[in-house]
Amino acid sequence: MLELSFYKGKKVFVTGHTGFKGSWLCRVLVKAGAEVTGYALMPPAGEPNLYELCGVDGKITSVIGDIRDLKSLSEAFEEAQPEIVFHLAAQPIVRDSYKNPVYTYETNVMGTVNILECVRKSSSVVSFLNVTTDKVYKNNEWQRGYTEEDELDGYDPYSNSKSCSELVTHSYMKSFFSEDAVKEGAKIPAISTARAGNVIGGGDFANDRIIPDCVRAAMKKESIIVRNPHSVRPFQHVLEPLYVYLMIAQAQAEDKNYAGYYNVGPDDIDCVTTGELTTMFCESWGEGQEWINKCDHGPHEAGFLKLDCTKCKKVFGWQPKWNVRQAVEKTVEWSKVYAAGGDVIACMDGQIEEIFKA
Repeated sequence: MLELSFYKGKKVFVTGHTGFKGSWLCRVLVKAGAEVTGYALMPPAGEPNLYELCGVDGKITSVIGDIRDLKSLSEAFEEAQPEIVFHLAAQPIVRDSYKNPVYTYETNVMGTVNILECVRKSSSVVSFLNVTTDKVYKNNEWQRGYTEEDELDGYDPYSNSKSCSELVTHSYMKSFFSEDAVKEGAKIPAISTARAGNVIGGGDFANDRIIPDCVRAAMKKESIIVRNPHSVRPFQHVLEPLYVYLMIAQAQAEDKNYAGYYNVGPDDIDCVTTGELTTMFCESWGEGQEWINKCDHGPHEAGFLKLDCTKCKKVFGWQPKWNVRQAVEKTVEWSKVYAAGGDVIACMDGQIEEIFKA
């Protein structure tokens, strides 16, 4: 199991550190005493963003750059000389991928190539984790959860670009990071991918995501608009996969036999419809909050999707800490602190300590 003390003094490189998941990860790493370098785009000016709220700016080395820019990325990587690398940078919104597929593929595919090139040329990296998504699988609308052996073939440009990111990683693993591919005695970094379900949590201000839409509506005292209330997704609190990412990176740094491909998601009982999730949010928020079904006939999105996380549970003895209702409650807790102008860092730290306690 994970020991956060492993990260104390470790040099860690995080792409996408200014995003929602990246900001939470940096907060955990800072609390663990890691020496963190982040590489990401600047969050949009004038909009709320978790990175500016979570208290890590000034405690990590933050490099503003585009993951598509290999020269800039390589310079930051060379300066950092990291031991552990987490690749989170991505264009993560399905609907945005329909609007701008070229940018989505450039970011999600060539961004992966670029960071792996940095790892390939590095003499310091011992552990690399590429964070992808549950949407990498060819979606057959199966009732069973997808396993790591199922076909990778995402439908929309976002999902498909993440499938490609997986395949790029697999190719680099076999071509450059295997015993057969390097000279005898050379250092071989351990490489893994983690395919996570939908994450929720405090501080997600993204457009076109159900929980941020809920929070925005609730703060305005408006009804929540739900466009696909019957879609089933594996919702989990953002700290759940972060725990697993840190656990995988530590385990494979200590023993390369742990390197591989892992699904990261909630238990089956916590794979709920978007409508059920929104109802939980309304109940947790209170104040008479409600939602309405208003399908907008947007582009294709999967109707039923969940993961089989048996492998991760067997290999690491891992179990999720919070069920979906608790995840919603923790999200509402943070959001209400934020809405009231309270101490969101203390709220984050309290939730981190609850998930990461021994």
